[in-house]
Amino acid sequence: MKKTIHFVAIVALIAFAGCVYKPTIEGLWVVEKVNVGDQEMTPNARWTRFNADHSQESGNGWFQHSYGTWSLNAETNELSVVNENGIKDRAEPFKVTLEKDQMIWTRNEDGQNVEVLLKRSDNLPATFGDELLGLWKLEEAVGDGVYFEAEDAKVGKASIFFRWDGRFDIRSGKGRVHGVYNVHGHKPEVELIPYGGNLNRDFWTIDFYENTITLKLLNSETTVERKFSRINEFPE
Repeated sequence: MKKTIHFVAIVALIAFAGCVYKPTIEGLWVVEKVNVGDQEMTPNARWTRFNADHSQESGNGWFQHSYGTWSLNAETNELSVVNENGIKDRAEPFKVTLEKDQMIWTRNEDGQNVEVLLKRSDNLPATFGDELLGLWKLEEAVGDGVYFEAEDAKVGKASIFFRWDGRFDIRSGKGRVHGVYNVHGHKPEVELIPYGGNLNRDFWTIDFYENTITLKLLNSETTVERKFSRINEFPE
C-alpha cells in the first residue's frame, strides 16, 4: 500500500512540474539565422543576453557593443529591446515564439518579413575575427603577391600578427609591413590596409582548419595563397 502511495505521489510531482515549467527569455542567446524577405542575412556570432533585472547586452563574438533594457508582453508575446548606446529602433516589437532552448523572433521591417532564429548558449561564440587573433607563421606561399615570397616559407621566419586592436604586423624577407585590418561581419574575409603609399589595400578569404589558416587573395587573375600555422613566439 505504501509503495502504491509513493508511486502515485511521484507521478503527481512529475506532472505538476511539467505543468508549471515555462521557458524563460532570460539568459544568453546566439543568433543562428536571420531571414529578411527571401534573403538570408545572418551576422557572424551575434548574441544577446537578457538579464533578470530587464537589462540586456548584445555583441558579436567576444566584443560587446550594445547595452540597454528589454520588456516582454506576456499577453501578446511581443518583445521590445532598447539599446541605450545605439540608434532608436522604430520598427514594431518582435513577436516571440519560445520553446525550451529555441526562440524565434518575427516582425515586419520596411515592408519585409524578418525572422530571427536564436539558440540558448552557455558561452559566447567566436567571430572569424576572434579566431584570426594571434601570431601566425608562414608555412606555404603559392603564387606571386605582396607581403610574402615562396622563399619565405622555406626560410621559416616569416609571420603575420593580428593584434586585438585591429592592427597587423608582417615580417618577411621583403621587410616589415604594418597596417590595420577589417574582418567581414558575415563571411570569412579579411581586408588588409597597409600603412604608406607603396602598397594598396587588398581582400583575402580565410580558411580555418584547427591551428592553421589559409589566406587566398580575392580579385586576382592568378591564384595567390598563403598558409600559416599558429605560434606563440616570433620566429628567429
